[in-house]
Amino acid sequence: MAMCVGMWILLLALHVQGGDGQMVQMDSSKSGFVGSQVELRCIFSNSNPPVKISQVTWQKLLNGTKQNVAIANPALGVSVLSPFKERVSFKQAAVRHRTPSLEDTTIVFSNLQLSDEAAYICEYTTFPAGNRENMVNLTVFARPMTRMTLTTPTIVARAQKRKMTVATCVSANGKPPSVIKWDTRLKGEATFQETRNQNGTVTVRSNYVVVPSRETHKQKLTCIVSYRNEKITDSVVLNVQYEPDVKIEGFDGNWYLNRPNVQLTCRADANPPVTIYQWKLLNGSLPSNVEIKNNTLFFKGPVTYDLAGTYVCDATNGIGTRTGIVDVNITDFPNVPTTQTQEIPQEQHNAGAAIGGAVGGVALLGVAAILLFIFLRRRQRTFKGDYSTKKHVFGNGYSKAGGLPAHPPIPKNLQYPDDSDDEKKPAQIGGTGGFEASDRDFDGEQEDLKRPYFTVDEGESRDYDERTLAFQYDPEPEIADDMISQTDGSVISKKEWYV
Repeated sequence: MAMCVGMWILLLALHVQGGDGQMVQMDSSKSGFVGSQVELRCIFSNSNPPVKISQVTWQKLLNGTKQNVAIANPALGVSVLSPFKERVSFKQAAVRHRTPSLEDTTIVFSNLQLSDEAAYICEYTTFPAGNRENMVNLTVFARPMTRMTLTTPTIVARAQKRKMTVATCVSANGKPPSVIKWDTRLKGEATFQETRNQNGTVTVRSNYVVVPSRETHKQKLTCIVSYRNEKITDSVVLNVQYEPDVKIEGFDGNWYLNRPNVQLTCRADANPPVTIYQWKLLNGSLPSNVEIKNNTLFFKGPVTYDLAGTYVCDATNGIGTRTGIVDVNITDFPNVPTTQTQEIPQEQHNAGAAIGGAVGGVALLGVAAILLFIFLRRRQRTFKGDYSTKKHVFGNGYSKAGGLPAHPPIPKNLQYPDDSDDEKKPAQIGGTGGFEASDRDFDGEQEDLKRPYFTVDEGESRDYDERTLAFQYDPEPEIADDMISQTDGSVISKKEWYV
């Protein structure tokens, strides 16, 4: 029991003495790839006055267990222990001298291995300062091996249209694991699988699944592997075998009587290529003037009705046989294509309709405005009253159901000489009895049209005993009981009405 306590005190003392790592300078972490070389730096900063270095020891710390790697002793020299003896060395040659310099004891790892990944301690034993140490973490990466392969050299498109794996991309033994992506125009799907190996690496596998068809033939499929900051790409081109896709060319719908040099050609898209072409005519045999060369029917001489019928071409390759059909009809005369009016795009038609509608609307509004203006104008100028009630006829010859016009003061007795029928000029007379009529015969209707000023009720009798009429202009004319004065000075009958 006393011995265990003593050992515990000794270890605690050594830990306290070695806890000051400031005198031993090291990197906190280092990394390298498998097979590469890496340096683990360890430099001792001596104090003033300097201490004596008795020994330098490199140790590997893995899962709490320490393993000596290399030792440098001024008296005993340098020693590298197994299994590191062939791959670890001190960088500075002065360490190996008879009188060594141990301030820089950096070691070099060559041909790095995955098993080298661990924490490494550089410990200085000094007098009288005691032990001083520091530690570095070494990480070992494994660059993966990437490859891409076709699942099978021959991919066959079947009529059942079943899915199948056409290509596989593998990133093997990587550390850390890779990421796989696919770049292609194919409409397929990818599957992924990861496998962790005993040495700590990871293998990633991805399969690309697609339905083989004629469209997938010669399509490029690229696998992109991302590993840390690197990208690795690999590509394949699919070789898909499929049955022939057949069509017959040559009949343009215009085979007419006596047309020369007509032929039918059997076109087939196939992988592998077509090896056999067979022609036949449904419900009959081929015309006698037909010559077959490879995949073409040549009709010798002019076209006749015997050439009409349904022609069949069978194309065969290593995968299967497919058929093409064409119906040939013969006309008496050539078909002359009619000139078709270029269709107006729907967008232009819609735009034209919108513009036409707008112009038509504006024109309609303009016509309505003009009609309304004419209607209001005529209503303003046209008298809509009951002319059997009253008329005011003035010297200007117009009828007006409005106010009396203002007249300049004139003599009460006026005479109209018979000098003109078109124009009457009033003249003052000496007598007080009014106007004196002329000696010519009196026409009542004509005189009514020539009278310059008068007010007449249409219902009154027109008996004129004398040729002289007297007009009295009073400042304020009397208004009959059935008349109503207006604000503008005119008078209208109570029987007046307007539409």
